[in-house]
Amino acid sequence: MAAETTFQVASPGVIQGGDALTSDRGLPRASNGAVESNETPIAILGVPFDNITFPQAIELIEKMIASRKPHYLATANVDFLVQASHDVELRRILFDAHLVICDGTPLVWASRLLGNPLPERVAGSDLVPLLIKLAAEKGYRPFFLGATEEVAEKAVRLLKEKYPTLQIAGHYSPPFNRLLEMDHEEIRKRIQESNADMLFVGFGCPKQEKWISMHYRSLGVPVSIGIGATIDFLAGKVSRAPVWMQKTGTEWLFRLAQEPKRLFGRYARDLQHFSGAIVSQWWNLKACRPRSVNAPPVSAVDTENNVLVLRAGERLDMEAVHQHRDEWEDALAQKALCLFDLSRVTFIDSTGVGLLIRLQKRARNLGRPFVLVKMSEPVQRALALMRLQDFFLSAPDLRSAELIVRINQSTRSVAWRNVPSATVPALSWSGEVTAANVDDVWEATRAHLFNAVGQRKEVSIDLSTLRFIDSSGLSVMIRARKFAAQNNITVRFSGMQPDVLNVVRLARLDEFLSLSSK
Repeated sequence: MAAETTFQVASPGVIQGGDALTSDRGLPRASNGAVESNETPIAILGVPFDNITFPQAIELIEKMIASRKPHYLATANVDFLVQASHDVELRRILFDAHLVICDGTPLVWASRLLGNPLPERVAGSDLVPLLIKLAAEKGYRPFFLGATEEVAEKAVRLLKEKYPTLQIAGHYSPPFNRLLEMDHEEIRKRIQESNADMLFVGFGCPKQEKWISMHYRSLGVPVSIGIGATIDFLAGKVSRAPVWMQKTGTEWLFRLAQEPKRLFGRYARDLQHFSGAIVSQWWNLKACRPRSVNAPPVSAVDTENNVLVLRAGERLDMEAVHQHRDEWEDALAQKALCLFDLSRVTFIDSTGVGLLIRLQKRARNLGRPFVLVKMSEPVQRALALMRLQDFFLSAPDLRSAELIVRINQSTRSVAWRNVPSATVPALSWSGEVTAANVDDVWEATRAHLFNAVGQRKEVSIDLSTLRFIDSSGLSVMIRARKFAAQNNITVRFSGMQPDVLNVVRLARLDEFLSLSSK
């Protein structure tokens, strides 16, 4: 009988993902050396927007550069949110980003409606020129990735004319290709050799966000930012709207007049989806809050086995977050396992959801499990509304939570086991396959395929227990197919769960991978 090999990787929300944000109060720095905002984000359609101004964004970016740790930033507008609503990978990227900046006046308006106003629009097309000016003054070295070669060269030339002291680390315009067909090694090599301090990636959303997520850990660059068409702006190829239009939220009309064929359909779809979704979030998380609630005090209670239980009161809104966040965050750093009891919550708003995202990131970077326990119906409804329910570990009671954590911890590393199998070797991926563990997954998969050479004509890779995969994981699937084909083996990926299917189908790999959801 053939042996079945099970390759198990970390489960989401436990000890997976070493580069998302956490922080210590009083210092904008995470436990892993990363830098973050001290303000609790507001979750708008499931995307956690950091509550910061232009000066605060600049200050945080400078601290990121000084830390020399890798960070990625997203300047998200309405189109980002609309795309993230049906793109699981993009939603996860924005969930995990070190800084999500509000790049759209409608988002500022929405935050006011939802009760936690963002101070201003921090447009990427305005932020990048400020960072370039700062780079010229302080010797930071930017690298530009994207646009056409002609446009990139003109942008660099104009910047050097304007700022003679500016040290540009480099620029590169890779041939246009789909994300997984790009020459990733060539691009990485150029950036790694440039000794850059900031990387500006202009591939457009979501391609630039997915490329950054795949590679930012290994580039040696402290700050990576997706900047859309900003290189075109810098080169003068595309004009910016007048300042009064930028400030009044009508810049989109100026852009529409410039590129009506390309933008009309997108703007119409975005407006329809965004306005309806914002009204739904407002109605469910703000307008329907209880008129009067006697909120009991919130306490952090120690239990046995080094487990900490945080208990939320009846309200988990902006007022409760401001009152208790320090206590919750300090407690989270004290124990190996933290459970957040949400059974008493009768009202949660967008800031409350933002807090859950922040605590999840903190726990992940501390290398500790964080479990939402006994979620009340309002909490479940809020997370489902924002499509975030799969981004958290949850359990119906304290005992089940501890059991779930033990199971997830037992499957967090590579594990091999032999069990009886029928005719063909079966390899199983479980948990998550992402940029954080993709090298280990590939080595295990390649070894398994190599052992099948000359013995089997078909190998099955079971994905039925794989909850999430990103573009780096997809690249392993492609490499596995190519490696197998070179050795006269057919690889079949089967048992894909909905989130995995979403990532694969948006990458247009269904036919190539011969999918089977059975």
